[in-house]
Amino acid sequence: MNHPAPAFTLLLRVRYGECDAQHVVFNARYGDYADIAMNEFFRAVVGGYDQLLAAGLDTQVVRLVTDFRSPARFDEVLAITVETTSVGNTSFVLGMQVAQYPSGRLVATTAATYVMVTAQAHQKVRVPDDIRSLLLAGAPGVVVNQAGVAPEPR
Repeated sequence: MNHPAPAFTLLLRVRYGECDAQHVVFNARYGDYADIAMNEFFRAVVGGYDQLLAAGLDTQVVRLVTDFRSPARFDEVLAITVETTSVGNTSFVLGMQVAQYPSGRLVATTAATYVMVTAQAHQKVRVPDDIRSLLLAGAPGVVVNQAGVAPEPR
């Protein structure tokens, strides 16, 4: 049975080079933010990509959808929460919310679909039961702070 996993949070600070001529985060950077957040989530949940690769597995993004709600600007801190929203036979979906920190103002939402593949041939394979369980369990309460700010108490 699929069910949402508890939230994991990544805190990061918007850098000047991530902003466009309108002085807001350039839309393509949200793909970068999703990738960074997914990698940190995966490290917290599965132990990181090295462990996945050592098991002969890898993942590939097959779909990435972002809905923009409000602008993020230079030097703001963003809180990106990540939850596993579903795990299928060969794929899993991570839902991400990007919010301005600490106000909680919603900036964007992203859904990323990943397919499990073999590390060498990049052939689709079933999500192993142990990884399926870890993804569904999530990383409740884990905060990875790349922003250099003191996290607010939960």
